[in-house]
Formats: sequence, structure tokens, C-alpha cells
Amino acid sequence: MNIEEIDDSRLLYEFNKKFSDNKIISDFFAPYLFEKDKELQQAIHSLKYENKFRVGIYLGEMIAKKIIERRPHWKFDIIIPIPLHKLKETERGYNQSYFIAKGINRILGTKFNKSIVKRSKYTESQTTLTFIERKENMDGAFTVKNKKAVSEKIILLVDDVITTGATMSECGKVLLESGAEKILAASIAIAD
Repeated sequence: MNIEEIDDSRLLYEFNKKFSDNKIISDFFAPYLFEKDKELQQAIHSLKYENKFRVGIYLGEMIAKKIIERRPHWKFDIIIPIPLHKLKETERGYNQSYFIAKGINRILGTKFNKSIVKRSKYTESQTTLTFIERKENMDGAFTVKNKKAVSEKIILLVDDVITTGATMSECGKVLLESGAEKILAASIAIAD
């Protein structure tokens, strides 16, 4: 894919805007900017809505290679894809973030586990919500099923696109409350 990368100054700006206030996500990385009607949106939509699982794995491999190149200091124990609610996963047939995490795992070798965190609250689509509405929509959305698995671990949370950071922050919050040491976040893109 021929997509322009986001530089570190933009990533720092986005981190400060999305995550610095809540002190949940310690650092995050997304190599690209999500732009409507462009090649990356088409790739993400083919993964999410057209059962193109290999696209997810490929995107995950791209993230992993960029982490090696641009975040070589990152060390984490477990990769956790942001879970979908079971109704949404049944409707779609799969969780797109799982395939992205699988691609990251292929390159980095870090174990990943889709069963540690459960989406316990069915949330409406975030796409049309404001920042405040997104935060309220996500409140109480996740539970940790296996606290022992996250105790004192550094966790990399993975999603397809980060917009406001509300989903990552809410999931990270329950992981920290369950004893995780630190939460890092990664996605293929950030959206304005």
C-alpha cells in the first residue's frame, strides 16, 4: 500500500489529545492517518465487512514492522485485541482486531489472547458520536475474565482505528484495575 506515514510529532500530538489526561494508556502507536475514501479505508472496510481476514493479518504485520522500526524500546507480554460484543461478533462472524493482533504476533512472536477481556456491554456504533458520547457509550463496556493472566503484565491493546481513544482507554482501565502493570495501544490508523 502506498500510504503516507504519520510522523512522531503528530503521534505525540494525538497521544496528548486522546490519552495523556486519563493516565491509562502509557503510549500508543499508529503508523497511518485514516482518511475517508482512500486506499487504507478500503483495506480496513474489506477486513471489517467483506471477510478479508488476510487483510487484517497483513495490516497487523505492517504495524509490527513499524513498531520494530519506530518503537524498538517497546516491550510487552501479551497482545490483546479489543473484543467485540458477542452479538456483534456473531453478526459479523469474526472480530477484525483479532486478525490484526494475529499479524502482529506473526512478526513479533509475542503471545496474544482474545479470551482475557470480554465486551460485556453492547455499545452502539461510535462513528456518529461526539467525544463525550463515545466515552459514555464505552463506560463499563469491558470485563476481565482472567485477572491472573494480566497480573503484573505489560499489555498491548490492538484495534483497527483509534478515533477518540475512548475504547482503548476503557479497556485499558479494566486491565489496570485487574493488576496489569502497563497498557500500550496500537492500531493501523488514527482518525481525526
